Amino acid sequence: MDMMEKRLLSMVSLAKKAGKLVTGEEGCEKAIQKGQATLVLIATDASANTKKKFTNKTNFYKVPMISLFTKDEMGGAIGTHSRATIVVADEGFGKSILEIIAMMQS
Repeated sequence: MDMMEKRLLSMVSLAKKAGKLVTGEEGCEKAIQKGQATLVLIATDASANTKKKFTNKTNFYKVPMISLFTKDEMGGAIGTHSRATIVVADEGFGKSILEIIAMMQS
């Protein structure tokens, strides 16, 4: 894992500490539908069904979705067991995470 990936996971961790994350499939779906989601993180090793469901939801509700980390990496970032989906429910954190991803891709 490179420095930018660590920085990104640490930003996710900060969002968790600030109470700005929603985890678990059902909670994430509800957050997207209620318009609370600014960004959806989905694990690279999530099931095909989960990926399809969240791809459809994020496209419909126009929420950015990224898939960079495994379930264990995402769970580790927020101090819990593996997580397939995480919703960032704060515009500032969502924007910061997307900026880090943009830097990673440039």
